[in-house]
Amino acid sequence: MMIARWSIDARFGYKQQAVEHLQRWLREVAPQIGVKPERTRLLTGSVGALEATLQTEHQIEDLAELERIWSKLGTIPAHAQWGKELEPFVVSGTSRWEIYRVL
Repeated sequence: MMIARWSIDARFGYKQQAVEHLQRWLREVAPQIGVKPERTRLLTGSVGALEATLQTEHQIEDLAELERIWSKLGTIPAHAQWGKELEPFVVSGTSRWEIYRVL
């Protein structure tokens, strides 16, 4: 089992809007690519982490599952539109993926 964690940093004063966009993605896009709510968490920085950081954590079986998810994303127009709508609320260049193995 693995954890695929996607992180972004919200622009100052726009964290709530970014959170709302991530929640919308989880409701509208995630089901189209097979991402299940019970295997996903939305996190934000608190103590010892940047408060502006927002993360989605996806529990996956292996890298092949992640590749299938990423391949499907490119075919969904709603995902592309969502990204354009999210952009004004995110610090440019902060988007990143981290993949962890569960021991």
